[in-house]
Amino acid sequence: MDMSTTASRPLSLLDLARVHSGEPIAEGIARSRRLAQTADSRGYTRLWFAEHHNMPHVASSATSLLIQHIAAATENIRVGAGGIMLPNHSPLVIAEQFGTLETLFPGRIDLGLGRAPGTDGVTMRALRRDGTEADHFQSDVMELNGYLAGYSRIPGVNAFPGHRTDVPLHILGSSLFGAQLAAQLGVPYAFASHFAPQMLTQAAETYREQFDSSKSLAGPGSKPHFIAAANVIAHDDGDYAREQQRQAEDSWIRTMLGRNKQLSDDDVTQLRDHPAGQQVLGMLSRTVSGTQKEVVDWLDAFGDGVQADEIMLVNLAPSEEAQQRTLELLAPTG
Repeated sequence: MDMSTTASRPLSLLDLARVHSGEPIAEGIARSRRLAQTADSRGYTRLWFAEHHNMPHVASSATSLLIQHIAAATENIRVGAGGIMLPNHSPLVIAEQFGTLETLFPGRIDLGLGRAPGTDGVTMRALRRDGTEADHFQSDVMELNGYLAGYSRIPGVNAFPGHRTDVPLHILGSSLFGAQLAAQLGVPYAFASHFAPQMLTQAAETYREQFDSSKSLAGPGSKPHFIAAANVIAHDDGDYAREQQRQAEDSWIRTMLGRNKQLSDDDVTQLRDHPAGQQVLGMLSRTVSGTQKEVVDWLDAFGDGVQADEIMLVNLAPSEEAQQRTLELLAPTG
């Protein structure tokens, strides 16, 4: 592939293992596997799966199991969590899970950490959580890192597997809290601008300004590494790509505004111009669809605007054909 048609910084992928209406969950996972194999062969840097619960169209709730499945089906791409919602788990258990993954797939596992529950209040209680766990996020991150680095903060307790595997940690977020914490800990920071873009620029600036390499959990001499997320659809036919974007936007409106009721196509069309619909579409403002050149040019401008070291792509197309073509057209290698 000619460099003029390749984005100027590393590209990675975030996948929710989406399940389409009416299809078996196994097919959603199989589709993620096929897409992962394409990404692996085309030179993408990493592929992350996000932890969500009680969502019938998302199959990544048991995140570490899905990571193992995809890592076993690929060879080179880094595979990890984007992220594990740490308040839902004990740091020791996550260290054991990801220590096991790193043992099975050395040098290929990432661990992104978020402090949101990844679900609603009722489901959070079903997870045996009361909402206060997020208050201990920083100390839990430090405890988790201790297990992985080999200096447990709890005397006599270690993670096996996990001990001294040094699985790299990333902090995830959509606010200044995550940016400040990632800077304080001296670890990479990934911003969820694919659905929460409002504070992207400020968070990027805060992270870089406050980054403390002297106390970095990633080791001395570490440098800031900022990852910004964006939704993409690329196709040889730009109009087809933009139609795929509209379908994806309509799906978001149905999901966000159609809870407990069925929305007709006319309902969705009307909601696009309603303040509630505009709010949903605003969540997707960091989205680009079009031809290869249109998308690559947009990604370069997007990355330059926030000085991103890496861009995390969310493959927004509803159809697998369009998702596969997006991966092919944007691939770092031919």
